[in-house]
Amino acid sequence: MSASTSSSTPAAPSQTSILFARGVIARLAYWPALRIAVDQGWGGPESAEKRTWLASVLVDDFEEQDPKPDVDYVEDRLLQVMTDEFDAVLEDGSAEAVAKDVVRLWEEVVAGRTELLVEFEERADKLKGKKLQVEEAAGDNSDWEDESGDEDEDEELDEQAPQLLGSQPRPPKEEPEVDADGFTTVKGKGKSHR
Repeated sequence: MSASTSSSTPAAPSQTSILFARGVIARLAYWPALRIAVDQGWGGPESAEKRTWLASVLVDDFEEQDPKPDVDYVEDRLLQVMTDEFDAVLEDGSAEAVAKDVVRLWEEVVAGRTELLVEFEERADKLKGKKLQVEEAAGDNSDWEDESGDEDEDEELDEQAPQLLGSQPRPPKEEPEVDADGFTTVKGKGKSHR
């Protein structure tokens, strides 16, 4: 009789899991690549939910896998989710930095330390309500700046914005050439199509 009720009740998450989840959510909240993807809706109308889902996937990975995920695994997971869910291919190295932080967070939380968790939450709190803004620049570079106008003295918060493939604006469409007889000239794209 009591065996059937206890098997249907899910176990409460451990304190370690709760602290780790809070830290992962906070760390993802101030990752510039993910912030801009969510702010710009690259993942569709459910972009914010995808960020939360990513955090839960990472937490599950650490709770369920033995041995625990390493930096390369976490980086690959982050890059895959950014590609699959936000159509963003990152080449800025920021996923590796986030992965290192997530692995370090796990090690500290398991050891009973919360300093890194507190740091991540404070950094995320500083950015709440602020939006990253993309300024179109001549050439291939985009400048990213914080819309608040505050200059943050914490240099780490001024992380370089990611360079994303496929996120550059499309060039203006050329108007078709029409000759004197009313025929439209067809031009080749100049690229090989695969």
